[in-house]
Amino acid sequence: MLGIIGGTGLYHLEGLSDLEEHPLTTPFGNPSAPVLKGTLHGVPVFFLPRHGRHHDVLPSEINFRANIWALKSLGVTQVVSFSACGSLKEELTPGSLVVANQYVDFTKGRREASFFGQGLLAHISSAEPTCPHLTRDLVAAAERIGIELPTGKTYVCVEGPRLGTKAESFMFRQLGFDVVGMTNVPESFLAREAQMAYVTVGVITDYDCWKEDPNEQVSMELVLKRYGESIEVVRNLIRSLVATPLTPPPAMCREALKGALFTPEANWTPEQRRMIEVLLH
Repeated sequence: MLGIIGGTGLYHLEGLSDLEEHPLTTPFGNPSAPVLKGTLHGVPVFFLPRHGRHHDVLPSEINFRANIWALKSLGVTQVVSFSACGSLKEELTPGSLVVANQYVDFTKGRREASFFGQGLLAHISSAEPTCPHLTRDLVAAAERIGIELPTGKTYVCVEGPRLGTKAESFMFRQLGFDVVGMTNVPESFLAREAQMAYVTVGVITDYDCWKEDPNEQVSMELVLKRYGESIEVVRNLIRSLVATPLTPPPAMCREALKGALFTPEANWTPEQRRMIEVLLH
């Protein structure tokens, strides 16, 4: 079952029929918005706008655990996340799309980053945090609509909500990162804890602020303008993705908790057991 998480500029998914709205309260609070279920080309799809339907949730305020939990509890097993991001490489031009397969965490520890804790311990592997099968399906979907979709990019996640400094931008470039954004950590890692296949499609809106030309330096006006110009490509990619059956996720995604749970089952509380049953499903 496919879930789409929409980032800046993607607050609804056009073309969905047979709409159902799922307002949920999770063990971790409320998600950013009610989850929408609909049908696209005969395929059931779930959609959740990460920042809320009116973009009223800052990156640091997003209840990532509730968002991922809501999707998982509704039966979602594969997640494609769309996120506006800044390019740290000359060849990754504004208006293009890329697939991020690695993440670097430069957030400040303000975000609840795990479903585990409070006496229930698990340590998932995040060496390869995204799904290779879903990545290949996205590349094939892009080819069908005639667009290039570079993969294997590294996404560095910053806290926000402020935009970066030149010094930070230059540092990230020197470290070899490809794109910068504010929202895919801890989302990607929570999806792995929930045993869901996950991939980020980055919508490049700017060159962050490492270029000298002030017209190329990131601003919210530029982000919204460039994302708006790319939105039809994003929608076409989603339509192309669901046009053919998705490849089932590999064990690295769907069995991520196998061997990762440290707390003996005999020590689980009833509440912890109910939580684990959802994550394992």
